[in-house]
Amino acid sequence: MPSFGGEGAIAETTTWLTPPHVLKALGHFDLDPCSPIDRPWDTAGHHYTIEDDGLMQPWFGRVWLNPPYAHEAWPFMEKMAVHQNGIALLFARTETKGFQDLVFPYASGMLFLRGRLKFHRLDGSLASTSQAPSVLIAYGDAEVEVLLESKLAGRLVRL
Repeated sequence: MPSFGGEGAIAETTTWLTPPHVLKALGHFDLDPCSPIDRPWDTAGHHYTIEDDGLMQPWFGRVWLNPPYAHEAWPFMEKMAVHQNGIALLFARTETKGFQDLVFPYASGMLFLRGRLKFHRLDGSLASTSQAPSVLIAYGDAEVEVLLESKLAGRLVRL
């Protein structure tokens, strides 16, 4: 699979924490390969931080992936496409090369969330509404069922 560079606007940071209600709705994850070093809440049983370089580490079990946004997301999405077990959270920018080449051909389903998420800053405080709509991307049929049963508002599309 090819690697992809950046697509999209420049933001003040590429690290935005997933709202806790989203994580709670999706259940326990074994690994988060993109975890902040100092996080206000856990996202999985095991965390790789920038110090560990989650791209270079082995991925195992059910993976939660909220990759750094902007161009840094695509190498992580490429690894998730190979891993095929977990859920990723991205902006729903379906027209981008990365989305076309790394999401549509490999994902099992997507939940396009209703409205825009309010992410959290590294200190846990609530940030303003995100600049784009978000999508939860399932890798593996079991993960599509998790999205279906999550009761998160939105539209599920099976691939």
